Amino acid sequence: MSDPATPSDDTASPAAGGSRKAMAFIMVTVLLDATGLGIIIPVLPQLIADVTDTPAAAIDFAQVATIGGWLMFSYAFMQFLAAPVLGNLSDAYGRRPVLLCGLAMLAVDYLIMALAPTLLWLFIGRIASGMAAATFTTAFAYIADIAPKDKRAASFGLVGAAFGIAFVIGPAIGGVLGSIDPRLPFFAAAFLCALNFLFGLFVLPESLPKTKRRPFELKRANPVGTLIAFLPLKPVLMLIGAYACLELALQVYPAIWAYFTPLVYGWSVAEVGVSLALFGVLITLAEGCLIRIALKQIGEHGVVVVSTLLTVLTMVLFAFVTSTWGALAVMLLAGISGIGTTAIQALASNAVDETRQGEVTGAITSAKSMVFFIAPPILTGLFALFAREDSDLPFFPGAPFLFAGLIAAATFLPYLAARRLGIKDAAGKRDQD
Repeated sequence: MSDPATPSDDTASPAAGGSRKAMAFIMVTVLLDATGLGIIIPVLPQLIADVTDTPAAAIDFAQVATIGGWLMFSYAFMQFLAAPVLGNLSDAYGRRPVLLCGLAMLAVDYLIMALAPTLLWLFIGRIASGMAAATFTTAFAYIADIAPKDKRAASFGLVGAAFGIAFVIGPAIGGVLGSIDPRLPFFAAAFLCALNFLFGLFVLPESLPKTKRRPFELKRANPVGTLIAFLPLKPVLMLIGAYACLELALQVYPAIWAYFTPLVYGWSVAEVGVSLALFGVLITLAEGCLIRIALKQIGEHGVVVVSTLLTVLTMVLFAFVTSTWGALAVMLLAGISGIGTTAIQALASNAVDETRQGEVTGAITSAKSMVFFIAPPILTGLFALFAREDSDLPFFPGAPFLFAGLIAAATFLPYLAARRLGIKDAAGKRDQD
């Protein structure tokens, strides 16, 4: 009997049967990758104060926010650089070693942050975590390997659901354990990563046969090189542009929500936390359940069009709604409006062959990571510009939402260009206009 972790056939993926254990490992891996970003948010002020020997009562929150912003930038920027490297490495050497090495590195990184004696070590840990968490690029490629084309969007939706769950449990873990000790959440995260590494070591088969691998090329293993590699495939390049536009619009929530809602709705910190948890639940339901129904009814193209229009609508509503009940009603729409990015990713995946799945997911992840470190300063800067009492501009804290609505509408420009260039959905439909 062959080792389940070793490919027994170079012409077919041993994971092609859709191993439940393998899929469980992928889901948990993505969950841990995404949780790493949220777990630090509630404890960041106390953790920075701890490593700088600042008493809790003397924390300068303006200074802490500046340091925290650079910590988040370093995380996202390193993820931006590492994503295409890991995607291309997985195309050359297989998905399994990249996934397992990333998990091991993430476990070590959490220990570094848990034990960090100085701010420098905290930055080192955050930089390392950005690199290690980029393995979700390879996780998407793994799913593309084992899922039939007509099932990829739904499978990617499950991964999206894992992100939604992480959006709920990340801050929860950080808040609950951080109230005991600001370093405790990182010890817990390190333990979970180590546990999942051991699980994957025994149950994760390789999904990419040796016959479908290609040599590693440095010129293609960087953010610019990754995009250049798709210049001959203009439809895919257009889809990556559409993905970036829609993702940029959706970043308005994590960027300004904690500032916008107390100012406009008068919400407390607890109410802001509950609202973020509600967002996470809605995202999980949308990515885990709703997208499957939508795909059956209207296909990938229909999901992109409807969800993008819904995103534009919710952004405009948030810009002008000033009551709590109105905000809650709009949140129900907003929580399900993000499935368009999943459908775009499925269209891009279906447009390339098996040898380039890691590369295309790496390019999309690079675009997403670029958005992660570009969006916060733009959106928070716009918020500050219109929310200041002493500003010469009219008081309009909803300005970032209106801007995000315009960016979401701009998604249609590259998306429709991709359709005109021949992008088809899983059912083979190209143009439904």
